[in-house]
Formats: sequence, structure tokens, C-alpha cells
Amino acid sequence: MPHDEPPHTTTDAGIAAGSDEHSLTVGADGPILLHDHYAIEQMAQWNRERTPERQPHAKGSGAFGRFEVTGDVSAYTRAAVFQPATRTDLVARFSTVAGERGSPDTWRDPRGFAVKFYSSEGNYDMVGNNTPVFFIRDPLKFQHFIRSQKRRADSNLRDHDMQWDFWTLSPESAHQVTYLMGDRGIPRTWRHMNGYSSHTYLWISASGEKTWVKYHFISDQGVECLTQDEADALASADSDYHTRDLFEAIARGEHPSWTLKVQLMAFEEAAGYRFNSFDVTKVWPHADYPLVEVGRMTLDRNPTDHHAEIEQLAVEPSNMVPGIGPSPDKMLLGRMFSYPDAHRARIGTNYNQLPVNAPRSPVHSYSKDGAMRYRKVSDPVYAPNSKGGPRADTVRFGEPDGWHTAGDLVRQAATLHADDDDWGQAGALVRDVMDAAERDRLVSNIVGHLLAGVTAPVLERAFAYWRCVDADVGQQVEAGVRHANESA
Repeated sequence: MPHDEPPHTTTDAGIAAGSDEHSLTVGADGPILLHDHYAIEQMAQWNRERTPERQPHAKGSGAFGRFEVTGDVSAYTRAAVFQPATRTDLVARFSTVAGERGSPDTWRDPRGFAVKFYSSEGNYDMVGNNTPVFFIRDPLKFQHFIRSQKRRADSNLRDHDMQWDFWTLSPESAHQVTYLMGDRGIPRTWRHMNGYSSHTYLWISASGEKTWVKYHFISDQGVECLTQDEADALASADSDYHTRDLFEAIARGEHPSWTLKVQLMAFEEAAGYRFNSFDVTKVWPHADYPLVEVGRMTLDRNPTDHHAEIEQLAVEPSNMVPGIGPSPDKMLLGRMFSYPDAHRARIGTNYNQLPVNAPRSPVHSYSKDGAMRYRKVSDPVYAPNSKGGPRADTVRFGEPDGWHTAGDLVRQAATLHADDDDWGQAGALVRDVMDAAERDRLVSNIVGHLLAGVTAPVLERAFAYWRCVDADVGQQVEAGVRHANESA
């Protein structure tokens, strides 16, 4: 091997890895295979690297409340939680992504937006952010992305060079990075930000009709953001500003609320749509799929024990009730394994028996023993059995007839649609959504971020990255950085 070529990636057993970019799937847009041992190794090992705080989303807080259905979407899903006039208790948690438990609330970072509905059919969980897209589309890269946003191995310092190195080598990140560097990169409070599922899910009606769906929690308080200077001042003056704001607002009786709206796509339309509908780096234009009101989430009770009720809260996208299923979104499919696995490693095998995680509906499972188990188990402890133990009702609750897939086993991104590119929607966000003042702040935020220790080779890639998003923004970013460096 030539001296200047890097070594090839291997598994922890020293076996050559097939890809650093793509999980093994059935066809380019098909499901991830469990026998992709390298992807499993990456996720399972990463889930156990640090304990007890969460890997991402370590800093955060939340509150309890209710969800009340105000619209009628019963034609699209039979899920009890979304039936007309239904009221469901819930808990929500908001967080930063990259910071540790002691980090400032007002760092520039996406905000987690996680909700656990205590449905009559079992817990229904959503994990999302305050942005409708994400940085990457394949879970094989997820742990690498988070590490690039965390701290260096040598100095234990966060490093903008690491961040931009990853982003500029991952062009699919452009849409999310544009959100992050814009105004919404720092919400004024958790109460003044929207929440999004980002992922696409499948709704199944009582008659078996299937519809693709995306969730939007629209803040009834309005969307307000902090400037970089305001956020920097608060980071030193009150590093727990967002945590304090939510707790004190609820204590005052100012109960924040969000209106849940959804975008609905007919099942058959996804295959022929102009871009991959299951790509989490993309949004569905509202002109094509307008928002439909479902209900309202209101938070009206603060936790009384933060550790028991918030720190040990375990939200996982694999918790889907009848009438709701996954889509071919690769990040969603990866998270369906990774989140519960992380909870088992971080909290313990029986984390679902903790009061904040325990469903309000009856539990009849065959799970047995393990640390912290206190729910009584009686024989028979196996299935199938002839001793009167619970039996699966396959007729009513069998896996839904979700979606068909076929193809060769490959490691590649799906590029089957006309507009499956990495730059188009990021550019539209800059040119069509942001006004001139927002674009100026975007450029200023990018320049300031790039001046904080980003090395020359990465800097050149960053200039090219932003020129691909928008030629004018790219030119302004490069000019701003170069002028600052010349003046230094």
C-alpha cells in the first residue's frame, strides 16, 4: 500500500468493512438486513461507549401533559390515540444534540423533540427534532456524525474543524446544516420552536388502506429565535436558560401547547414522486402535501423528580401502536434497533418497568428476569404453551401489510427519482424561504463558525459546499472568511 494512502476500514475483529457510507439493503431503497454485522457492530458498540448519560441529546428536560384530538384522521389510521375526541396522557422531552449534561442550553445545535403517548393500546413514541430534516440518511454514519460534533480524543475539546470535515465530506448534510446555521439553529425557548417527526411513517386505516405520513408539531406560542450574540450571552449568564424557562412557565400556569398537523401522501404516490419520499434529508413541499390538523399537545405538569421522570425517560421509535408502522426510511429503521438497545445499555434491561416508561395499558409479555425486574412473572414463561399463557392475536395485531421490496443486496444510496440530489432543497431554503436579513445572518453565522479553528483543506471544501447550496451565499462566506483572516 502506498505510504500516503489511509488504511482500509475494518470491523473490531480486523475484518475489512464493506462500506463507511451505506448499510446492506435489499435494493438501493430497501430495508436494512439484520445480518449486516458491521452496521450492527457500529450501532451496538456505540450505544455502550458512554454511560450513564445519553450519547446524543444528553442535556435536556421536559414535562407531562395531554394530547387532545381536534381533527378527524380516522380515515387514514386506526390508531386509538388519533381517533376523534380522544384524550391521551403524555410526557415530552426537549434537548440539545451534541452537548453533555452540563453544557449550555443555548449552543447552536438542533433541539430534540421527543414525545411518549400513554395510549390505550400501549406506548406510542415519537423522536424528532425542531427541524424537519436530518444530517444523514443512513444509520451506518450516525455514530460517526455524532462523534464529529462531540469532543476530540486528545484535548477533550469540541472542534469546528471536525464538524466541517464531516459535513463537507457528507453532502447530504447540506439541508440540515443550512437550517442549523440559520435563525432556527438557536430557538429562543423550547416553547417557541416547532417539532417534527422528520421521518416518514405508515398509517393503516381500519379498512387496511395505507398512507404515508409526516408529523409537524406547530408551536402555538409562535416560533422565535436567538441571535448568536444573544445565545452567547445567555450561555455564560444562564447556561440552563431553556430548562428554567419551561419549568417556570408551567409553574406560573402558562402551559405551552403545540398543534399537531400531518402531511399525508397516498401510498402509491411515493414510488413515482420526484424525489425519494423516505429520505430524511428532504422535506415534502406543502404545496404538494398540505398540513392536516390532528390535535393539540399541552404541557401542564412539571416533573417532581427529574432523574426518575426525565433522565430515565426512554423514548424509542420502535414503539408503534396498531394503525402505525415504519417506512423504508433507513435512518428510521436503524433507530428502531438503536434506541431500545441504548436504553438497555444505559438504564437497564427492564427500563420499561420504570413508572415513567411503563405503559398505562396491560402488559402480557414473556420477558423474564434481568436487573431491576420487579413486575411479577408466573409460569408458563415460554411460548407456545398449553398452560393458559398469553397468545399473539395475529389476526388483529399481525404485522401490517406494509410495503413490498425486492432487489440485490447492495450498499448504496437510493437514486431512483428525478430530484434525488443533495443541494436542491438546501438552496431552495436559502433563496425561497429566507428573506434578505435571514440570509445575512446565515452568512454571518457560517463565517463565525468557520473562523473558529477550521483548517485550510477543510475550509476550501466548506467554500465549495456553500457554493453548491447557493452561489451567492458561497461567495459571501468565502469573502467573509478571507477578509477576516487578512485583517487578523
